[in-house]
Amino acid sequence: MSQPHAIVAENPQLEKKTAGFVAFIIFTALLFDGYDLVIFGVVLPGLLKDPSQIGQLEPAVAGLLGSYALIGVLIGSLICGAIGDFFGRRRLLILGVAWFSIGMFVTAFTHTVFTFGAMRFLTGIGLGIVIATAGATMAEFAPAGRRQFYNGIVYSGVPAGGVFAAVMGLLFLDDIGWRGLFMIGSLPILLLVPLMLWKLPESPRWLLARGHTERAEAVARRTGVPLLEERVIQEVGAAPAKTGYAAVFSKQFALASILLGFVSFSGLLLTYGLNTWLAVIMNGYGHAISPLYFVLVLNGSALVGGLLASRLADRTGPQRMIATTFTLAAIALILMTFNFPLPLLFAFIAVAGVGTIGTQVLVYGFQSNYYTTNARAAGVAFCASMGRFGGIFGPIIGGWLAAAGFGGPQAFYVFAGVALFGAVMTFLVPHQRKLEEAEHKVEEIAEHIPHDGSATSPRA
Repeated sequence: MSQPHAIVAENPQLEKKTAGFVAFIIFTALLFDGYDLVIFGVVLPGLLKDPSQIGQLEPAVAGLLGSYALIGVLIGSLICGAIGDFFGRRRLLILGVAWFSIGMFVTAFTHTVFTFGAMRFLTGIGLGIVIATAGATMAEFAPAGRRQFYNGIVYSGVPAGGVFAAVMGLLFLDDIGWRGLFMIGSLPILLLVPLMLWKLPESPRWLLARGHTERAEAVARRTGVPLLEERVIQEVGAAPAKTGYAAVFSKQFALASILLGFVSFSGLLLTYGLNTWLAVIMNGYGHAISPLYFVLVLNGSALVGGLLASRLADRTGPQRMIATTFTLAAIALILMTFNFPLPLLFAFIAVAGVGTIGTQVLVYGFQSNYYTTNARAAGVAFCASMGRFGGIFGPIIGGWLAAAGFGGPQAFYVFAGVALFGAVMTFLVPHQRKLEEAEHKVEEIAEHIPHDGSATSPRA
């Protein structure tokens, strides 16, 4: 029988400290994921104008190039889903960060459209591994009652990376060129991977779910992460008997997985579509400022708004918040087609940033906490993979519209329709009754267990 200290954290401050460190690691990894997402859009106008960089580049081909990385992300996510619930969180996260860092570095030395696109694809595999592993990892370290907020923190790294990319482009594009900006994206191999190898723990909840009880309890004592919830979920049968994709498509999760996949499809289509084409579209409007400022506002508002919305989602529930922000995005995108003064246009772009990129932050948190531990990596990976189809189509749609001679209004109308579709899919996701019952039982037990470890196990 397990000892009490393995069931509930004796030191909540240690649990909070561990969660903060894990959040910092994942946030930083996702910041460079977001940097990679946006830096292509930052350098795209220059690549379109100057054939001496990687060759002659037409808008339709540029849209395909923007999607190659996302096809790689799709494959990386699927791979992660297949092995993540068996292989563990820590090793996959380290592998993904090292992979995309090397990919960004090699991309900086390409000289043809073909090699540039090939490296975008290969880099995307590493990014997909990180995206699919990040949410599962954070969900298993975040304190109960603040999981949406912690997921909001780590996934806000994506829009933060967008801000970072826009700022780097504004400050250094003329000096170091697009190759130098891509080399900045390879820094995690030097700065982050060594820290992860040294200090990042494996998830004790994953260890317990895989039957490594002694290791789970040892890590739980060292990190302060309680195992009570995982024990109760196992005892009341709130988790499917299968693991990985088999659990994701079990009766308990199948419908929700499909709906959550469509939600992620909508969010990532909007995220990648706007980040790839916003600068180009706004450049066509003839404003007397750099179009990169619009990208900066889009991602900056998503960073702040996504965190605030995540905090509210812990109180009101993620479904209601996601549907609301999707709807606000649709309204803002339509208003962006009118000839409003520049300050109002910035305001609408800010709302669109919260409702698109910021909403995807909420979506990742919703998905990560929807599944039980034995299905979490596969569930997040499946939803992320469906989402990547949206991410692939986002840049392509912009390229198709540009090649057909359509302007910004048509693109914004398409994106607004996608946002409304995402809101509807969110409302249709069923509540996870078994897991909610387990959580209530955990709360009841925890009320009678002091933090000094003197209580007995619920198995006693």
